[in-house]
Amino acid sequence: MKKDKISAAELFSIPNILGYFRILMLPVFLVKYSQAKTKEDFLLTFLLLAVIFLTDALDGYIARRFHMVTDLGKILDPVSDKLVQGALAVAVTFRYSWMKVFLLVFLIKELYMACMGLYLIKARNRLNGAKWYGKVCTAFVDVGVLSLLFLPNLPKQIGNGIICLMIAVELFSVIAYIGFHRKELKRKMK
Repeated sequence: MKKDKISAAELFSIPNILGYFRILMLPVFLVKYSQAKTKEDFLLTFLLLAVIFLTDALDGYIARRFHMVTDLGKILDPVSDKLVQGALAVAVTFRYSWMKVFLLVFLIKELYMACMGLYLIKARNRLNGAKWYGKVCTAFVDVGVLSLLFLPNLPKQIGNGIICLMIAVELFSVIAYIGFHRKELKRKMK
């Protein structure tokens, strides 16, 4: 039996509220980071980002520990993770123009992943979890973006080199996922 409505308990579960809060903190972070000039300003943006990351860790822990995993949370958590990644990349564009190229590749990859995810859910009524190359990509991009964010005096050549590496890892990840999805689709047709 298919569930059509999201219950109030699911909508307002603690893990999901933490997910909403994380999303709502992103514009605050972006505004504060775009205006940051002093060490204190950067410290404040770092603290805001720490709160965003803490809510991400807490929502998953609480959901699993207290059996509050919901279908909405299964969608909300990865969406908020990608929104955080995208917001951090946008913040970096304030200091590195090459980041716009990364954002384009990131958006294309995430749109592809969203479309394939929806298609596979509809076709098989389930979604595969992240693959190792997706997790490596996420970790690499997170480290790269955080380095660019909080090392504002990094020479432009080094910053642009980090961005080029992030673009390469994103491209590797999407190519690997395309290969995986092709195999999944062939298996579905058999």
